[in-house]
Amino acid sequence: MATSLEQQRRAQLEGERGRLRTDLHDLGLEADGEQAYNDNFADSSQVTAERGEAEALAGELIETLSEVEAALVRLDDGTYGRCVRCGAPIGADRLEAMPAAALCISCATKA
Repeated sequence: MATSLEQQRRAQLEGERGRLRTDLHDLGLEADGEQAYNDNFADSSQVTAERGEAEALAGELIETLSEVEAALVRLDDGTYGRCVRCGAPIGADRLEAMPAAALCISCATKA
């Protein structure tokens, strides 16, 4: 059975996942990075520039979404809170600040 802290982390991560998906949709992209806008739209240089900026931001959002989803998988399989590289516990303060953290502070510093 999940502890209340695990339930709290899950709620944080699920909320973040929802926000990231909304942000991607608002940028005109789906969660997988595919364009949700009409490709038949006549491109002007302004539209092309805006699209490039949106896709760059979307890349960052997609990466963060991937980290959040991986953290939810770790919650499901019981490995959440342990470093994926060395297996050491990830500090509570680090998880509080970054619920999707996959690395302990030592491994994150080396990376």
